[in-house]
Amino acid sequence: MMQASSYTTLVFLIFVQCLGSQSQQISILYTLKPGDRLNLSSQLVSANGIFSLAFTVMGDPDTAYLGLGHTKNTYASLWIGNREHPASRSRDPFLTVDITGKLFIAHGTNGGDPIELYAGEASKKNNVSVTLLDTGNLVVKEMSSSNGEVILWQSFDHPTDTLLPGMKLGVNHRTGTNRVLTSWFGPLDPAPGAFTLEWDPSVGRLLVRRRGIVYWTSGKLKDYYVERGGLRVKEFDNILPKPDPANLNYNFSVVTSGDEEYFTYSLIDVPVFTPDNRKISGLTMDYEGYVYDKDRPTIAKAGFCYGYDETHTNPGCELREQPKCRNDGQMFDITSGDFRHVNGTPAPSVYDSNSSLSISDCREKCWNDCECVGYTSGNVSGCVYWRGTNLEFVRTLPPAGSYDNTFVLVSTSSRQGKKGHVKIIPVAVSITVVLFILGTIVALFAMRKITKGRRKEDQLPDLLTLDGYTETYGLESGGANNHHDLRMFTYASIQSATNNFSSNFKLGQGGFGPVYKGKTSEGQDIAVKLLSRQSGQGLLEFKTELILISKLQHVNLVKLLGFCNHGDEKMIIYDYMPNKSLDFFLFRPSNREQLNWQQRFNIIEGIAQGLLYLHKYSRLKIIHRDLKPSNILLDKDMNPKISDFGLARIFKQNVSEANTIRRAGTYGYMAPEYAMQGIFSVKSDVYSFGVIVPEIISGKKNNSFHQIEGPLDLVEHAWELWNKDCALEIMDPTLRASCIADQVQRCIHVGLLCVENHAVDRPTIEDVISMLKNETTSVSMPKNPAFITRNSIFDEVEKSRSEKLLTLSSANEFTITQLEAR
Repeated sequence: MMQASSYTTLVFLIFVQCLGSQSQQISILYTLKPGDRLNLSSQLVSANGIFSLAFTVMGDPDTAYLGLGHTKNTYASLWIGNREHPASRSRDPFLTVDITGKLFIAHGTNGGDPIELYAGEASKKNNVSVTLLDTGNLVVKEMSSSNGEVILWQSFDHPTDTLLPGMKLGVNHRTGTNRVLTSWFGPLDPAPGAFTLEWDPSVGRLLVRRRGIVYWTSGKLKDYYVERGGLRVKEFDNILPKPDPANLNYNFSVVTSGDEEYFTYSLIDVPVFTPDNRKISGLTMDYEGYVYDKDRPTIAKAGFCYGYDETHTNPGCELREQPKCRNDGQMFDITSGDFRHVNGTPAPSVYDSNSSLSISDCREKCWNDCECVGYTSGNVSGCVYWRGTNLEFVRTLPPAGSYDNTFVLVSTSSRQGKKGHVKIIPVAVSITVVLFILGTIVALFAMRKITKGRRKEDQLPDLLTLDGYTETYGLESGGANNHHDLRMFTYASIQSATNNFSSNFKLGQGGFGPVYKGKTSEGQDIAVKLLSRQSGQGLLEFKTELILISKLQHVNLVKLLGFCNHGDEKMIIYDYMPNKSLDFFLFRPSNREQLNWQQRFNIIEGIAQGLLYLHKYSRLKIIHRDLKPSNILLDKDMNPKISDFGLARIFKQNVSEANTIRRAGTYGYMAPEYAMQGIFSVKSDVYSFGVIVPEIISGKKNNSFHQIEGPLDLVEHAWELWNKDCALEIMDPTLRASCIADQVQRCIHVGLLCVENHAVDRPTIEDVISMLKNETTSVSMPKNPAFITRNSIFDEVEKSRSEKLLTLSSANEFTITQLEAR
């Protein structure tokens, strides 16, 4: 197969040819000020001459792309400013900036609509400029007398297909920006293609998707260092080859804060960049699905993950459902030649002129077509296929100046050692046999369904049973078998609803996996939650959530609409909540002011009402086990909806508690008897509720205390203020105008009762509601809240280690040892 770097060199040669023809007249710019122009005969160069920005040609000779490249290295196009909107060279395009900071490409001939890179800010009218930094970051900045230099816009926030050292891959929760790499459409077409390289913060891994489907993952970043060439570095399991001490060493970093979750990297032991220093890096997501570092060895071959167990041949490939006619002994081999019938006559090809098909789409269509034996890309667009049986492929050398471009389906045995004819006959025989077997199976299933008198669309797959459920505490008669209210969504409908799982539709990232907003063909807004196979929550949790929520109907519980089961991709579809989750409002200063006291009290009461239904009034007695603000969704009227039942457990009505060696949940919200001994009951949820109450009142996270002296968490802080008879000091200052002081005081009081150290001392959720709503209800005094003091934490940790009881297995997993940093 042709290496990705060969295409990069080809692009660079065109880039150089474009610039070389003007080499005598190119002018060098170091900054752009309002009114300045970067045109076809000029370059914007960084201060030390490391990076340059210029208009370049790719493919169509009349197109002009604003491309960033290294000035002294044999590759270019690290960033394309107008990848979806090529300018016309014949119309003399130029880049300019106006006094508001608006950055755009305009045309000097025949006018035309400008191509906007940044809209600018009307209030910014002084000292605006555009600069290319030595990091490769193109910035629009303003010099302010009060704030100094302020960056208004930067290209690092809008990556294309390449991640430079210092760039961030991940989510900025404050701005809603999700930075991902998107491959080019083709070798000479920088328009967005089929592959994306993303950061998955729930697991701590890189992943490559093709059209929304996960093809490859890096594995989790190890939390320990290894020695490489005398240097200490952290590594991912599936990034190969390992860093070469003689060439490059990567320093991978992961940052998680209230505002951001992202991956970045730098280079270790590399001298200060100079124009002649070739140790310059850029991780690129290639249009064929390769991840590589420019001229260096390939890091991942995601585009050629076949979905089988490829642990040894292509580490990191994810398993996924395959056509029944394919097997793990087949693959595509790239070569040059012609398909022929066994009698020697040329085999005709089939041309699909669809211009939206990339080369990876051609591969996918051929792989899913049981009669397809080879493919290539069309001369201009689309795909060319060869279909049929008893065909053979005659290899020939490619014409001078060209390269291998035909992908031929071969078996691994025929691929080794045969350079002339690759026969496809065994593939055709296999197809016939498999189709016969499939037909027989389908007929048997159809007969079985007829005898039962049930239609296919009324029957859900076996995944909606609790077989193998290791901690089942009882389902009432027929509990797991009646799911007629669940809608089975097709995968195509979910793809359409979410715009093929577009990053623009992503709502967030939970422990279960990513969540996307969508709109069904009927116009209904939905939320789609994907099961991440690496999340720590698996098929068991997926089953649990489907079974439980399908049986629960309450105004304070999230409404389940259905599910989708597509091979290894499993999804749960909910009613969309426009106001996101409670933590989105509570823990962000700009959003917290939108919640007045009456809204917060209604949320407290609504959560309690939802728990009361789960604990007492639903047909199944359910313990949620992971109650926290991020699992409380808010509808358009700010009514709370308890969500995320993947860790929930079912109790018989006469069972009061259970024990497990597998802890699941989020540290800080877990009752002490559960965290330390594995015992959980309805009082475990009451404890979690008791932690959430002061969070709602104060607008602070339970674990937001970092003082060297003082309380470790919000619960301890509330208890200290309570003992000083000044509990109201915990209240969010923005509530002073709207609060009812006695009601706030009562909520704090009830919250402290809910976090009593011993479960027996905590009220039931029914008692909680009575105390909250009825001012005449007597309320006992809290006596021993469960919080971790600085004198006891290390003793408890050591005791837990010795007993080997702390095995927290949630994607939001925390172990107590992580508190040592405080």
